[in-house]
Amino acid sequence: MIGTCLAAAALTVALPLQSFTLAWTHSIEKIRWEEDYRVVGQRLRLVEARVRGHGAGMEPPEGAVLKNGAWHYRPALPDLPRLTLARSGFVADYQMCWDGACRPMRDLIGPDEKAPVVEVFPCETP
Repeated sequence: MIGTCLAAAALTVALPLQSFTLAWTHSIEKIRWEEDYRVVGQRLRLVEARVRGHGAGMEPPEGAVLKNGAWHYRPALPDLPRLTLARSGFVADYQMCWDGACRPMRDLIGPDEKAPVVEVFPCETP
């Protein structure tokens, strides 16, 4: 089965996820941002994005719709082979959400000082 892998340093974690939400808080504006991804073959498809506000370069794009306090939109991006996430102890950690719960990246792949860069990509899972 194709799922989702997280890789940092020498550690790779395979999660049996066909879809997930990546969430974080903007370091300056302190606004939550969420992106929904789906595994499509060996690539990640960004299905929808949401941002709870705007400012500091985070203006909702044309066509975004305000629902329940967040701007919803569908980015016009090609499917991606992987995501590269840079982490720092100076800002809130990324979260991965599935099945109605969010988990800090540190709980999945370790603390940012040991895993400052995390790659997210489709992979075979047991």
